[in-house]
Amino acid sequence: MCDMEVIEWFIDTVINNPEEFKNKRILEIGSRNANGSVRLFIEKLCSPSEYVGVDIEEGKFVDLVLPAEQLINHFGGESFDVIISPELLEHVKDWRLVIDNMKKVLRSGGMIYITTCSYGFHYHGYPFDYWRYEESDMRKIFSDFKIMSIKKHGSMQAEIFLRAMKTSSHKKTDLRDFSLYSIAIGKRTTKISEISFKRKCMLALRKFGLLKTVI
Repeated sequence: MCDMEVIEWFIDTVINNPEEFKNKRILEIGSRNANGSVRLFIEKLCSPSEYVGVDIEEGKFVDLVLPAEQLINHFGGESFDVIISPELLEHVKDWRLVIDNMKKVLRSGGMIYITTCSYGFHYHGYPFDYWRYEESDMRKIFSDFKIMSIKKHGSMQAEIFLRAMKTSSHKKTDLRDFSLYSIAIGKRTTKISEISFKRKCMLALRKFGLLKTVI
């Protein structure tokens, strides 16, 4: 799922770095074409050896229905040259597990391209909306990678775009106690309680004027 600014960033990235995609095995996580996709552009311009799209729902550009939490179990380690994840990470509850899966299925020397929401982006549940990532968060989360570029985008600077490389000396960063800002509860936290999550989502909706009462 991509908005126009995400698509424009990918177009610029592909035009300036076509060798990062050409003849590569690419995995796109969250590939269902809800309001735009980068897949056709990359396939036509760079001719990757393979392009696999996974999502939790069937749809256009979804080759395999698979939760991001199960990537390593399905594909195995170091199985892709490129990982693309547009506008996904804000929607996954266990962000540590998902990012760990992304890192593990990527080969040494491979590239990862992530776009996600930062503080200031409105609540948008598909079906849930959990997290907001700042530049400092992404630098910490991917401190075990070589960050090629990272910047905030959007009219309100409310999206973060990352391009990074997995190095041969990759050593997993310990993120167990690392907190992120959760739009569901309005503060930074290390995790969201399963029991109270529904109520926290309702509080978030009330905050944005989409719900008048909270039970």
